[in-house]
Amino acid sequence: MVSKSKIELVDNIISGIEGSNVIGIVSINGIPGTQMNEIRRELRGKAKLIVAKNSIIIHVLEKLEEKNKDISTLKEYLKDQCAIISSKENPFKLNKIIEKSRTTVAPKGGEIAPQDIVVPAGETEFKPGPIVSDMQKVGIPAAIEKGKVVIKKDTTVVKKGEKISRDLALILQKLDIKPLPVGLEIKAIYEEGFIFRPDVLHIDEEKVKSDILESVRNAFNLAMNAKYFTPVTTPLLLSKAYLDAIALGVNANYFTPETIKHLLAKANMQAMSIKSKVGDI
Repeated sequence: MVSKSKIELVDNIISGIEGSNVIGIVSINGIPGTQMNEIRRELRGKAKLIVAKNSIIIHVLEKLEEKNKDISTLKEYLKDQCAIISSKENPFKLNKIIEKSRTTVAPKGGEIAPQDIVVPAGETEFKPGPIVSDMQKVGIPAAIEKGKVVIKKDTTVVKKGEKISRDLALILQKLDIKPLPVGLEIKAIYEEGFIFRPDVLHIDEEKVKSDILESVRNAFNLAMNAKYFTPVTTPLLLSKAYLDAIALGVNANYFTPETIKHLLAKANMQAMSIKSKVGDI
């Protein structure tokens, strides 16, 4: 039997997301408190984030099922630490908002590198001391030049999928290198009976723009080649037809008000050519 306090908590959560047409499940696994506060600030006015135990979220979804068909399907995505996110934005815009709220942090040691971690070459702010040997210990080619510690070349210190050691993590912290992404991870989003998973929510806007422009170019070229009249192609097709008619008239030596000046110019050029070959008579 569900306790009275749990029922009240469930009712409060439902009241908090009332009016939202989009409801989702997001993972908050491993997000430090400081970053969580930053995420909440980033979401303010755009979406609500409600953190609760998965068992409570299940009760919320089951109760929401009364008015939202198939929303309880979101229960399948409750793994590890999760939260409910709600918004009036459409799922794709909400996904973009969530992606924008993500940040990066320095490792503490023991994490798996999500991509190759590179320490760039250059002068550091450190003065000569134990830091040089500490860097060399983790494979960073450090040296002392003009009273400062310098990293001699760009160095990949950890490859994607490898574990970050505690010693390396300390050096990365000192260098202010933050390779670990931190933020909400969408598990699934519900809108009007449909479930959207993260693989369909991410849109490469630059690629979409590029594809649209390419489609417009192809459609325009096709319409021009097919002599298909549209508000865009009509002025150009008429201009091309006019120029083609002038060219035809000139080549056929057909005199019209439009071709006369071109024919006279053509005759003059031919006369000049003959004169240059035979000279003055």
